Amino acid sequence: MQNITIRASSLSDLFDCPQRWYARNILKMWMPTNFKARLGTAIHAGAAAFDQARLDGAPITADDAAGVLVDTLYRKTDESGEDEQVEWEGEDPSRYEQIGLALHTTYCNGLALEQDYVAVELRCENLHFQDLGLTLTGTTDRVYRDADGKLGIADIKSGGTAVAADGTVNTGGHKAQLGVYTVLAEYAIGHPLDAQAKIIGMQTGKTPKAQRVAEGYIDGVRQALVGDDDDPGLLEHASNLLHAGKFYGNPRSMLCSEKFCPAFATCKFRG
Repeated sequence: MQNITIRASSLSDLFDCPQRWYARNILKMWMPTNFKARLGTAIHAGAAAFDQARLDGAPITADDAAGVLVDTLYRKTDESGEDEQVEWEGEDPSRYEQIGLALHTTYCNGLALEQDYVAVELRCENLHFQDLGLTLTGTTDRVYRDADGKLGIADIKSGGTAVAADGTVNTGGHKAQLGVYTVLAEYAIGHPLDAQAKIIGMQTGKTPKAQRVAEGYIDGVRQALVGDDDDPGLLEHASNLLHAGKFYGNPRSMLCSEKFCPAFATCKFRG
């Protein structure tokens, strides 16, 4: 069986709507970056600069790392140097800069200092599953060490529903992604990740009260991904779908919109 390579970060998109995944990853149909997605990318970049500096033993201030957030928010090209358009939809970018900076400062001066990270933006190349005909590749947000010395995956998620008013982090729908990040990280560092998977949520509210940072935990992420002898995991389902080439659409997906799907105009599944 010939291996198919898939980016770890796209696995959840494959299950949400295979047709959209096919349009973006196989047909390479791209769209302007949504401004909310760009804000998330900028928040990630600023946090990574802060966390990596601490990990390197040369810590910087939140203000120092904030420059990376701002540069990423307004950049004109992607990581490969290609032109990248952001669709701001009439919104004022400076408004979202302030939201991003508020969350960045809260994270860097609070939750980040409580973390014992052992890896930041850990890159993993070509994890092969020969029996499934799959090769996974990608970058994990963080690997952390808990109070018992166990390692676990941590992933930053930002958005308008990331953290509830009572401080509860929205962990729903992230098990598959954290599962694949876990096996990638284990392969990259050569050590098992036995601690609970962690979501660090950043609520991108428009008011200071609604701009919250908190953490939540998810159990059983590896089991959901790899399964067992009696219950196939998500990787096996992904393999079956990819090798069958049956990329059906999901018109009830939250991302079934011309704003998010490059195949929306021609999709036969949304009638």
